[in-house]
Amino acid sequence: MKKSSQTPTACLVLADGTIFFGHGFGAVGDTQAELCFNTAMTGYQEIMTDPSYAGQVVTFTFPHIGNVGVNPEDDEAADPVAAGMVVKWDPTDPSNWRAAEDLVAWLTRRGRIGIGGVDTRALTRAIRQQGAPHVALEHNPEGIFDIERLVEKARAFQGLEGLDLAKDVTCAQSYKWNEMRWSWPEGYVARDTPGHRVVAIDYGAKRNILRCLASAGCDVTVLPATATADDVMAHDPQGIFLSNGPGDPAATGKYAVPMIRDIMDRSDIPVFGICLGHQILALALGAKTIKMNHGHHGANHPVKDLETGKVEITSMNHGFTVDSQTLPQGVIETHVSLFDGSNCGIRMRDRPVFSVQYHPEASPGPQDSYYLFERFVKAIEAA
Repeated sequence: MKKSSQTPTACLVLADGTIFFGHGFGAVGDTQAELCFNTAMTGYQEIMTDPSYAGQVVTFTFPHIGNVGVNPEDDEAADPVAAGMVVKWDPTDPSNWRAAEDLVAWLTRRGRIGIGGVDTRALTRAIRQQGAPHVALEHNPEGIFDIERLVEKARAFQGLEGLDLAKDVTCAQSYKWNEMRWSWPEGYVARDTPGHRVVAIDYGAKRNILRCLASAGCDVTVLPATATADDVMAHDPQGIFLSNGPGDPAATGKYAVPMIRDIMDRSDIPVFGICLGHQILALALGAKTIKMNHGHHGANHPVKDLETGKVEITSMNHGFTVDSQTLPQGVIETHVSLFDGSNCGIRMRDRPVFSVQYHPEASPGPQDSYYLFERFVKAIEAA
């Protein structure tokens, strides 16, 4: 057993034995996960509740975390999904007119662990150089840590490769969605006019993606990740949407890929995918996916549209990517990352089927890419 002379109350241990002591906040206990970093300057609540972060502890490179508090409107899922957070400075008191609760109380109530006082620059450099490590994070107000036990827990974490996490974060049953994007001064309002019938497959869908679909003119029905082609077609959809989500796309693809192929064999319905949905669509079309060294997580990622030459600043959150070298004939690479050249978008040459790796719903992040929802609706109208 080890107790620091400065009495830290939290400890982050990497599988290689590297230790970061700090100040604990939020829930008491320990957790094991993959460690990633996010460079966004806003939206820590949206990030923590993004289902795509299942199985991960998030290091925030921006130090001002907690300063705007939290509120029920900004949750992207019913509960936080990320396993924990790592920050440089301890969360500050909230100062924002929309704040309903402070971050520390929110994390405590939601059962998520935080650690502050960490050199996040050093941690980020380690992630970049070594790849996303497996970690154990513990918060103990007594400041007593069994380091050997934590190292063993970090090393025992199985990692995300081969792991289907979509089944853990998807909805339990189908439901309708009609809430649109937030606007001043009304906030969120519901669609009250008929729209295009869209079935959204929930692999871990963020609420703001569904809002964007509704705002673009869609009547959205959300189905669980394990929905079959018959389940989907029973709703007589005019468009199919494949959502974001966590885990290894090849693992989720074991049941998702046959469903997508079955639908595409039956009809020419427009299909639009985002993030995990993009990766699964690529698998269904015959491409392959690979695990990235440390992934893309942030709201400042430049992406080039190869067909127009336009550069968009985008929001990203993914640890796997489509291997563009494996795209079959008839599938065109439409977007690439200007950071590393990795694939960020595809489309079929002769069918209204397309997807992007990044998050055009901008929650958090820039709104350069909202046009993709409008493109999806235009494809539905044309069909």
